[in-house]
Amino acid sequence: MRGLGSVLVAYSGGVDSTLLLKLAMDELGNGAVAVLASSPAYPESEQQAARSLAQSMGARLVEVTTDEVELEAYARNNPDRCFHCKEELFHTLEPVQTQLGLKHLAYGATADDAGDHRPGHGSAVRRGVRFPLLEAGMAKSDIRASARALGLPNWNKPSFACLSSRIPHGTAVTVAALRQIERAEDALRQLGFRQVRVRHHGDVARIEVDAPEIARLLEQRERVADAVRAAGYKFVAADLEGYESGRLNRTWQAK
Repeated sequence: MRGLGSVLVAYSGGVDSTLLLKLAMDELGNGAVAVLASSPAYPESEQQAARSLAQSMGARLVEVTTDEVELEAYARNNPDRCFHCKEELFHTLEPVQTQLGLKHLAYGATADDAGDHRPGHGSAVRRGVRFPLLEAGMAKSDIRASARALGLPNWNKPSFACLSSRIPHGTAVTVAALRQIERAEDALRQLGFRQVRVRHHGDVARIEVDAPEIARLLEQRERVADAVRAAGYKFVAADLEGYESGRLNRTWQAK
């Protein structure tokens, strides 16, 4: 990080980008700036939490809006969706980097990402975006431990991916579907579930929670079903395998 000189950090409020921002601020001082991108694919609650955290850290924060949901290549939701998302993100951030006179653009890819389907990372490589955590070989466990040691309050924050990741490849991404997913997940968090995904299968919501919480999910099935139906779903299902990052990638990888 010190060798970058100055950097614009793509910041989301998650533990990865927060650690990246903290290290950049510590090493580069005023040469570190955070940028937060807003779009329909991210809940406003996540955006507000990211703003508050950046403020508490004393970070300089710039905000932009991205329009990936309006791109046909993104909305049709093929397995390369994340590539088009990152293309839109970096295309939006590069002029900000230039305007601020910063030498590099960086985002929080990790060593764990190397083993998953991450087409968005290809966009970063193509554009020369830096990913210091991955370059340092830091896995999620390393990042959480480092964030805790540095006193970051979100060191144990549940992983979060954009709402579009809840929609199976081949099913179009729409703003209406994203808002429906957001309402359902918010309702489940209000019931006390921390790590939760509502996978969107048309009228069916398939709920993933951490495996130890499946029993509680089933115990509260009536409240859970009522909450998710109130978000607009007709049918509610519990995934007995529990939460797994990138679960929907399984569909096309098996072909």
